[in-house]
Amino acid sequence: MKPEYILSLIGIYFLVLLTIAYFTGKKDSNNAFFSGNKKSPWYVVAFGMIGASLSGVTFISVPGWVKASEFSYMQIVFGYLLGYIAIAYILLPIYYKLQVTSIYEYLETRFGKTSHKTGAIFFFISRVLGASFRLYLVASVLQQFVFEQWNVPFEVTVILSIALIWVYTFRGGIKTIVWTDTLQTFFMLSAVIATIFIISNHMNWSLVDLFHSEELKQYTKIFFTEDINSKNHAIKSILGGMFIAIAMTGLDQDMMQKNLTCKNIKEAQWNVLSLGAVLIPVNFIFLFLGAMLYTYANQMGIEIPIVDGSPKTDLLFPEIALNGGLGLFVGVVFILGLIAAAYSSADSALTSLTTSFCFDFLNFDKVKSENQKSIRKKVHIGVSVLLILVITIFKYILEDNVISNVLKVASYTYGPLLGMFAFGIISKKQIKDKFVWVVAIFSVIITMLLNNHSTTILNGYVFGFELLGINGLLTFIGLWIISDKKDILKQNI
Repeated sequence: MKPEYILSLIGIYFLVLLTIAYFTGKKDSNNAFFSGNKKSPWYVVAFGMIGASLSGVTFISVPGWVKASEFSYMQIVFGYLLGYIAIAYILLPIYYKLQVTSIYEYLETRFGKTSHKTGAIFFFISRVLGASFRLYLVASVLQQFVFEQWNVPFEVTVILSIALIWVYTFRGGIKTIVWTDTLQTFFMLSAVIATIFIISNHMNWSLVDLFHSEELKQYTKIFFTEDINSKNHAIKSILGGMFIAIAMTGLDQDMMQKNLTCKNIKEAQWNVLSLGAVLIPVNFIFLFLGAMLYTYANQMGIEIPIVDGSPKTDLLFPEIALNGGLGLFVGVVFILGLIAAAYSSADSALTSLTTSFCFDFLNFDKVKSENQKSIRKKVHIGVSVLLILVITIFKYILEDNVISNVLKVASYTYGPLLGMFAFGIISKKQIKDKFVWVVAIFSVIITMLLNNHSTTILNGYVFGFELLGINGLLTFIGLWIISDKKDILKQNI
């Protein structure tokens, strides 16, 4: 597919997003930007959150995961559902009761200002890195298949990607994103399903034949229960998935900000539960696509793209879609699916980071009303520049599959959030608030040491994604150590 066609397609796509942004951001109010005026239909939020939850990482990186780990990712997805149940019935009631804009305001109500700032800082780091991972993946695809041919520097590709997001979010914020995410989720799922059918037709197989073929079976093992020391053991993966969902959705301003735009808590709970259920078949479809891609690549002699001397499994899907002989239509739906998947996550990240910085660090609700809009827009620009810098750095340091990097970083950065919220909800103790940041940092350091030396000190044990839970537990223990005898039962939290 010619680069000119790809750019034209992206241009048309963003004109559609800008049209949506025009109608949803007409008033350019802070209330619409931060909370969507509390009028978002839950089913619209739920459908749009599929795209935000999956992102460009799932769209490209999960199919690339299949070669090394087969369908083991489904174990993590089953754990997600358990996590979403906990979010619906434990976390959402707290957020709605306190009527928070930033969910980290809970930590100040429960513990104090230092806890609030510590939680917000860890979210900010987590979301900057997570959003940068996702946008790096998309920028890499655009660079590899479009801009490289014109000798455009990678940095320019990144700036263009962020600029497009900024343009359609700077006025409407979360109100715009609720509706653009719905459109983007539709494009993403349509692209995956269309690609599956087209590949099966090119291979002259029905989907039933393909599903039962010996070529596909070598990739489709789901449950791994043989070795508890293994990273992808079923129990470890399910528990890890549960912790990931609670932390990366329930304790994440990005994801919860959308839920808090629902009219009431009941609709927000329906949103979360339906999302958890739908993600199971959706992720299975992505993995099935991955198995098909490797099967097709083997039959057609298509090699995994090499970048800087190393094979990049994340680029197999775009390589087949754009250069694999499947026709122009596949290239079109792939590009639409890719930009939809990537920007449905990145746009909300930009908005949530702006929200968090305003409310958690600038005490936005105490700023004079005539200055609030100007400050919000300056923060929005500042966050955009930060993302550009981090994505550019990733080009020189990332080597592994991107989704693996996303979940690995989450194990470290979301762990303290998991421990802090768990202690606040489960325990009735008050803590010495000024020492919270020390506990959070030490829990991350100890978690890193455990992970790096687990095979030596734990007799060959390799941590998987349950590492996030270990990090949270260490934070919980640390908070217990710095707690005092005060009881909070009378504070009505």
